[in-house]
Amino acid sequence: MDVTFYGVRGSTPCDHPAQERYGGNTSCVAIEGPGSTPIVFDLGTGLRYFGAGQPADGTFQGAVLLSHLHWDHMQGLPFFTPIDRPGARLDIYGPEQAEGPLDEVFTGIMRPPYFPVTPYELRGTIEFHDCGDSDFEIDGRRVMSRWVRHNGPTLGWRVDWNGHSVSYIPDHGPGTVPEDADDHVPRRIRELCEGVDILIHDAQYSPEEYEQKRHFGHCTVQYAVHVAREAGAKRLVMFHHDPYHDDEEIDRLLDAAREEAAGAIEVLAAYEGMVINFDEAHHGDGHDHVEEKRSAVGG
Repeated sequence: MDVTFYGVRGSTPCDHPAQERYGGNTSCVAIEGPGSTPIVFDLGTGLRYFGAGQPADGTFQGAVLLSHLHWDHMQGLPFFTPIDRPGARLDIYGPEQAEGPLDEVFTGIMRPPYFPVTPYELRGTIEFHDCGDSDFEIDGRRVMSRWVRHNGPTLGWRVDWNGHSVSYIPDHGPGTVPEDADDHVPRRIRELCEGVDILIHDAQYSPEEYEQKRHFGHCTVQYAVHVAREAGAKRLVMFHHDPYHDDEEIDRLLDAAREEAAGAIEVLAAYEGMVINFDEAHHGDGHDHVEEKRSAVGG
């Protein structure tokens, strides 16, 4: 299977020559493999580029694992061309909302006067599924969702498929629970990350930034390494890059994370077009490798 990064930025999309290498689209990561429908983490602006490589003839079938309803994680849906075709289908699994069913709350954000159309005015079929601490299957793949610390109802996700595993925790803010110690790793986070092949984790801040923004709902690169180490993850992918960080700053944060990991965990910083491939046919040991695929994202 391939894990492809179409949007890696947090908070707001951005576009500047100094951010070209890592990219400026917001959260969207796809898991794809032969004979299976794609599973997509989040509906950020990177979803438009994922859609460019999908059939736009009404045959598209796929599922989304939505972490939460902040704008940077949902605003790509209206621009996802494949679902605006009769016959297409998209199942969106996301966090239960106190205000009502997920479909009603989502539609309350995506409707006039905020946006010209609602999800149900797109011509394909969209079905919303409310989740909490849930375990289920999608097309033979085991899916786990667990509540994580952020501002508002937020889920982290884990997908296990054919002996491989990916965990996705794009927004994780230890400081949103003041009684938790800074190095505390909650049980639910450990469940999501235990022994995972790839941990895609919030790594938005330096320690200095975190001290000013600990209540914003994000974490330091050092905390992301700590979670990966505590859970025995094999690889950490730093994610949800700050919109104010240019390529050189992300390089510096990556260096700091690798120093923190001290070689115990492989650490990467996500960039648009990065592909992590599990290819047992060409790599007899079943190990994963990283390859560039920037053309898939248009960058």
